[in-house]
Amino acid sequence: MGFSVLGSLGSHVFVRTSHPRPLTIQSVRERERRNISFKLSRFKVMSRKSELVDFDERTSPIEVRKEIERCYELIHRLGRGVVYLGSSRMGPDHSHYLQVLELGREIANLLECTSWTGAGPGLMDAATKGALQAGKPVGGFKIGKEAGEWTASNYHPYLPSEVYLTCRFFSARKHGLVDAAVRSSSADKTAVVALPGGIGTLDEMFEILALIQLQRIGSELPVPFLLMNYDSFYSKLLDFLDDCEVWGTLSKGEVSCLWKVCDSNSEALSYLAEFYNLHASDKDNHAKELLSAS
Repeated sequence: MGFSVLGSLGSHVFVRTSHPRPLTIQSVRERERRNISFKLSRFKVMSRKSELVDFDERTSPIEVRKEIERCYELIHRLGRGVVYLGSSRMGPDHSHYLQVLELGREIANLLECTSWTGAGPGLMDAATKGALQAGKPVGGFKIGKEAGEWTASNYHPYLPSEVYLTCRFFSARKHGLVDAAVRSSSADKTAVVALPGGIGTLDEMFEILALIQLQRIGSELPVPFLLMNYDSFYSKLLDFLDDCEVWGTLSKGEVSCLWKVCDSNSEALSYLAEFYNLHASDKDNHAKELLSAS
């Protein structure tokens, strides 16, 4: 008979078994020996709902697949575009927040596409507000809990629920963020913009970078990847990658050819305009067409 000890509380020992039968646990001490006999019965371990649901859902790949499909459906409805990866901790009082607000607005105007974020606070919020100021669509893949605030599982202070999806699985969220930036035709104008951030940002950033490196995305229709090095935020990371070349874990120029390091918003906008061959005259003509149509 197999059993497992789940834990103890005071004088009680919790044991789980698949065969209810008397069980004797022998406790041997230095000066005394006693037998403790009790009968085990089947019972289900109860837990808080969130913990139990999370564990049960992870045992089923079907649930993950369904969530990935919902991510794809949202992208199909709102359109591919620029994916922003960034900190949820840098709020409106941070200088980078103001820079990202401007960047989100200007890129949305330049590429005229949907802006995608993690639908959380911090720099993600700045990119979202910037795109909304430009009057362009936004979409998001929210995770149940972000660092800092907005920790409710399906809460956003101003976005309507139909433009973002609250994901239970990080894998589904990552599928959504990647697919939102993949170009399905030459007419698609997408990009990945890595803003200053912490562990989550670095995780997403290097996963997408690896997919580009291995030609799993962007092999036929390249996707521009911008690393926003505000105030030299990523300079030490770039130094580390240079050291990797010295050690031989990276080939010379292997990473630098995969992304564009930008120190300012103007540099990022110039790069995207050149990448998609967008000239000022083209933008002016388009603006005139919109005014005449209205």
